[in-house]
Amino acid sequence: MVLRIEDTDAARNRPEWTEGIIRALAWLGIGEDDPHFEGPYFQSAYADKHRETAQELYKNGSAYYCDCTREQLEARRDNPNLGYDGFCRDRGLEAGPGRALRFRVPEGGPTVVDDRIRGRVEFAHSAIEDFVIARADGSPLFVLANVVDDVEMGINQVVRGEEHLSNTPKQQLLWEALGHTPPVWAHLPVIVNEQRKKLSKRRDKVALESYQEEGYLAEAMVNYLMLLGWAPGEDREIMPWAEMVPLFRVGDVNASSAFFDEKKLRAFNGEYIRALSVDAFVERCTPWLTGGGVPWDAADYDPEVFRAVAPLAQSRVAVLSEIVPNVDFLFLDEPVRDEKSWAKAMKPGVGEEMLAAALERFSDPGLEWGAEALKTATEEAGAGLGLKLGKAQAPVRVAVTGRTVGLPLFESLELLGRERVLARVAAALERLRAQGAAGQA
Repeated sequence: MVLRIEDTDAARNRPEWTEGIIRALAWLGIGEDDPHFEGPYFQSAYADKHRETAQELYKNGSAYYCDCTREQLEARRDNPNLGYDGFCRDRGLEAGPGRALRFRVPEGGPTVVDDRIRGRVEFAHSAIEDFVIARADGSPLFVLANVVDDVEMGINQVVRGEEHLSNTPKQQLLWEALGHTPPVWAHLPVIVNEQRKKLSKRRDKVALESYQEEGYLAEAMVNYLMLLGWAPGEDREIMPWAEMVPLFRVGDVNASSAFFDEKKLRAFNGEYIRALSVDAFVERCTPWLTGGGVPWDAADYDPEVFRAVAPLAQSRVAVLSEIVPNVDFLFLDEPVRDEKSWAKAMKPGVGEEMLAAALERFSDPGLEWGAEALKTATEEAGAGLGLKLGKAQAPVRVAVTGRTVGLPLFESLELLGRERVLARVAAALERLRAQGAAGQA
C-alpha cells in the first residue's frame, strides 16, 4: 500500500489533516512498521515530473493547446450538457497565455475498463470530451498528476470508491498514451448511512479519530470495516485480521452499497472487549481512568480497586469511554447522582423504609462485609417490607452509586467498604426525609 497525499490543491490541504490521516492509519496497524506500506509521499513534490509529462504528451500528438474561453464554448453549443466540441484540435496552437492543454481522445473506441468488482465497463469515446490536463499556467490537473504518480511509483492495483469510476476511462487513456499498461481497477461500493445516503463528513461521523476517541478498539474497527461489502463465508463475522487475509479476494466484494451500521459496530466492539484478558482490559482502560477529564482527583484513583472490579466492568461496556461512568462511584467522595434514577428508585415511603432497614443491617458489626453476606442482608431487609430483592436493592444502588444501572451491586458494596457505604446510605436517607418534610410543609 502506498500512502500518497494529493496536496496540489492548497485550499483542501492542511498539515493537521495529513497528520490525522497518518495517525488514523497507524491506529489500524497501517504505517511505518508495516513492511507492505510505503509513504507518505506528497504529490506536490513531483510537480516538475507532471509538467514534463504534459509536454511529452503534447510533443507526441496526444495533447494540444486550446484558447477557448467558457463564454465561447457556451456560445457555440445549443445543449449546455455537451462537453468540449474539439474546436482547437487541428488549429496547431502552441503554448501561450490563456491556452490550456487538452488530451486528444482517440476516435473510435470504446475504452473498456475491466473492473474486478463491476466487471467489463465500456465508455464510448464519443461521450468523453477532450479533457484539460494542464492549465494555461502550465500546472497539471489532478487527472494527469494522478496517472504520472501511479506510473512513477509502480502502482499496479487501484482500489477506490465507485464515484471515481467515471474518471477511470480518462486515466486509462493517459496510461496508454504514455506507453504503459493500466493497473488493475477495482471500484468499491459506496458506504451509506441509516437513511441509505452516502456517508458525508458534514452529516455523519466518518473520521476514524472520532471512533478511537470514543473507545473503539482498532481490531474491532478493522474487522467491521472489512465486512462492508465483503464476507468471509460460513456465516462468520467476528474474525481476526490474520484469518481474513488469506480469505480475501477483491473480486468477491459486492458491488451494492454497504450500510455502515454503528449499532453493529458497537456490538462488534463489545465482543472484542469481552475477549480481552483482564490484564489487557485494565491496560486498555487505564488511559481513560488516569487522563484528563475524569471527575475524580488523581490521588483518589486506586488501580488495585479498579483491577478488582475490572472483570465485572468488562462485560458491561461496549466502548472504553463507558468505563468512567461505570466505576466513578468508587473514586469519588460522593456519587454522581442521576436525578431520574433517584426519582425512580426513591418512591415515597418505600425508598425511605428500605434505606433505613438497609442502614440498620449494614451497621451490624457482626455482618461479614462480603458480596454474598450483603446480598442476604439486603434481601432480608426487603423481605421485612414485603419487597423482593430486585425492588429492595434499587434504593440502595442509587444511594451508593447514584444510578439505577451499573456494576453488580453487592460486589460494588464490598469494594467500596463498610464506612463509605454506610455514609452514603445515611446521606440518602437524610435527603429523603428532608424531601418528605418539605412536601408536608
